[in-house]
Amino acid sequence: MPEQSHVYDRLRSQILDLERTPGARLTERGLESELSASRTPLRAALMRLEADGLVERDGRAWQVSPIDLGEITRLSELRDAVESAAVRLSCARAGDSAIASLRERLGGFAPGTPSDESVRAGAHFHVELAGLCGNHYFADTVESAMTRLARTRWLEVRTDASKRTAWEEHREIVELVAARDADAAADRIHRHIVATHERLLAALDADTRTLRARGLVIVN
Repeated sequence: MPEQSHVYDRLRSQILDLERTPGARLTERGLESELSASRTPLRAALMRLEADGLVERDGRAWQVSPIDLGEITRLSELRDAVESAAVRLSCARAGDSAIASLRERLGGFAPGTPSDESVRAGAHFHVELAGLCGNHYFADTVESAMTRLARTRWLEVRTDASKRTAWEEHREIVELVAARDADAAADRIHRHIVATHERLLAALDADTRTLRARGLVIVN
C-alpha cells in the first residue's frame, strides 16, 4: 500500500502540474523503470487515476486524459448546484469558530504567488467551504470536481489580477456566510462559479494554438 500511494501521488502531481501533458501515452513498462515501481502497485495507482478521470486506457497502454471542454462545462454545472446548496446549509449549520478558521486560512492576497499554489489554495477553499455544512458528501463531490478541473484552472490564474479577483470573490463569500445571509451567499457563489467558468473558456480559446503546440490535447 505505501508503494501504491507513493506512485499514485507522484503521477497525480505530474498530471495536475501538466508535467505529463493531456494525451501523453503511458506504458506500464516505461513507468516501472521511470518510477522504480513494481507492476502491481503501479497498476493499482493507474486504476485510481482512471477513477479520478486523469488517465484512460489506450489499447493495452494508458494515456493522460485529454482536456474535454464538454466535461469542463458539466463539472461547472455540478459545482454550481452542489456548492450553492452547501453554502445555504453552511449559513444555518456552521459554527462561528469554523467560519472564522476558514477566513483565517484564506488570509490576505499575496501578489506573486505561483499559479500552481493558487490553484491548490482555491481548490482547498471550495472543499472546506462545502465541508462547513457538516455533510461530507458535499465536500467529497466538490473535491472530485476540482481534481478533474485542476489541469485547466491554472490557465485562469496566471496573472496577479486574475488571482486577486478569485481571492476577492472567495472573501466576499466567506463574509456572507459569516453574516448568515443564505440567499446572498448562494447567489454570490453561483456568480463566482459562472464567472470562473467563463474566464477559463476565454483563456482556453485564446491559447488553443499554443496549447496544441505544446502537445496538450483538447476535445469538444
